[in-house]
Amino acid sequence: MDSHGVSWFRGPILGKGSFGSVFMATLKKPKFNTTLFPPVMAVKSAMVSSSASLQREKEILDDLRGCPFVLECFGEETTTRANGEMVYNLLIEYASGGTLGDIIDESKGCGLPEIAVRHYTRCILEGISHIHECGYVHCDLKPDNILLLPTEGGKFVVKIADLGLAKRSRQSKKQRVDCCMRGTPLYLAPETVVEHLQESPSDIWALGCVVLEMLTGRQAWDLNPNCSTQQLYVKIGSEKSIPEIPAWISEEGKDFLRKCFVRKPMFRFTAEMLLDNPFVHGVNEEIFRELKGEYCSSEENSSLSCGDYFYRSVGEVASGIQRRRRRSSVGSTVTVDEGKQ
Repeated sequence: MDSHGVSWFRGPILGKGSFGSVFMATLKKPKFNTTLFPPVMAVKSAMVSSSASLQREKEILDDLRGCPFVLECFGEETTTRANGEMVYNLLIEYASGGTLGDIIDESKGCGLPEIAVRHYTRCILEGISHIHECGYVHCDLKPDNILLLPTEGGKFVVKIADLGLAKRSRQSKKQRVDCCMRGTPLYLAPETVVEHLQESPSDIWALGCVVLEMLTGRQAWDLNPNCSTQQLYVKIGSEKSIPEIPAWISEEGKDFLRKCFVRKPMFRFTAEMLLDNPFVHGVNEEIFRELKGEYCSSEENSSLSCGDYFYRSVGEVASGIQRRRRRSSVGSTVTVDEGKQ
């Protein structure tokens, strides 16, 4: 797309999706910035005629403002291409560290250090808790939709992104059944596959899949390369089937995953309950204070056991990532309308 904004230039493309494309954007006059925009942003763009999903995401991000673990939206703008076509643009934070999926790929099937997994999980849980408190269900929680952004302290924090498939949670049981399944098959909960129920507990099941993937470097479900989406649905829907939790994972990690992989959603732990779980409770308090404007002094920071090693290693990996993950068809986001199958 060749259109620029009023105060920003459209830069190189960062990725593509079903909604449109993502570009880097920079301010035209960063030294005389009178806008609320940062010097560098990401811009999600689509033709106005096919931008309903982006416009809906804008509304949702506006409702979710105030959480440092959900990607921030700076506004929207309509631009015009050289050929006269109108383009809708959603201006959001630029994730210079790439995605959590990129970091997992860099582990080459070995997984991430548990200290890193605990840190990321705590951040994700904070974001999920906020999303649920605001009355939404994400519906497509996966590593590729979790982004790494640097903080002012030179560290990295993960933020939940891509809320284009999010939905309002429903209180009445009679209204909970959807005609379609939103999200990515690999991360769908049993009740979503079997009963088409997709509420806040479904996000917790997906979180368990993400945490297991971080720890092991492999997808939660052990599938053969030729497994079809329908075969995956059969496996998820099986009454006694849950992703395998390796014996070498710490007891705290096992306990956390078991509370995510409860097949009956009514007994699955909530995000708020999981924040008190030993696996994440009290993890990396300094980064949470920093993001909330209460960053501790350097003397206080130096005594924290979280370790500069972790932040250095994350920064080294994140700064070198310029690619997106390649996944099989069962790992791609889909919206399945059962009436059209």
